[in-house]
Amino acid sequence: MNATFKIGGDLEINRLGFGAMRIVGKGVWGEPEDRAEALRTLKRLPELGVNFIDTADSYGPDVSERLIREALYPYDGLVIATKAGFQRSGPDRWTMNGRPEYLTAQAHKSRAQLGVDVIDLWQLHRIDPRVPAHEQFDAVRSLIDEGVIRHAGLSEVSVGDIEAARRVFPVATVQNRYNLADRAHEDVLTYCEANGIGFIPWYPLAAGDLAKPGGVLDTIARTHNATPSQIALAWVLRRSPVVLPIPGTGKVKHLEENLAARDIVLSDDEFASLDRAGR
Repeated sequence: MNATFKIGGDLEINRLGFGAMRIVGKGVWGEPEDRAEALRTLKRLPELGVNFIDTADSYGPDVSERLIREALYPYDGLVIATKAGFQRSGPDRWTMNGRPEYLTAQAHKSRAQLGVDVIDLWQLHRIDPRVPAHEQFDAVRSLIDEGVIRHAGLSEVSVGDIEAARRVFPVATVQNRYNLADRAHEDVLTYCEANGIGFIPWYPLAAGDLAKPGGVLDTIARTHNATPSQIALAWVLRRSPVVLPIPGTGKVKHLEENLAARDIVLSDDEFASLDRAGR
């Protein structure tokens, strides 16, 4: 299994990354309940070999980006990816905003908050249906041309969306919900694999009913002396060499548990039985 992947063909990262949504407050709003633990979790990442961190301007909002800078700047060897396209008015409230001037302003703000000259990977958090898609894609193209961002990605998109965007700018990554129990975007993953596009599955640990005692996931977990979520993550990692999972947490102990999935080697039979159960 390939342990690394090159985003955009030139930005090499270790495939198991970190999602920085859970280092903020409840409802993805405000400061974390335990700020010191959130900072300890971030500082532990490079020690554990994680060099790809995914965040967004809307996490907090702005809190996640600021914590990342406080804990990890100047990012020696780290790739920090961020996103824009949502406005926040309170806990668990998300409003799409794909107006080009908003996306552009948010990218500039993220660059300042992270303290970088160029954002390595910037992703359109959603394609806003109220704004012509080509206008949103043109804004991304301008951010690349102006050197604000190095590579660009999309989130929660179809194959058709990716193809439309690729006519305007190179799509380096796609971030869609995907896990052992939720395979709705299987066609998107297949497309990404065929085109060398990084596929960032969010919510990668979920296994739904498959995690019930006595089921195939539980049985395989016991065989490996692991948790069902670790096996679910090991399966996602093995699913394709373009898959870049980003399990998130605000606690060091949980981070270390998640990263232990890298060491789990599923047999062909185990992988196949999990695949069948997940479908």
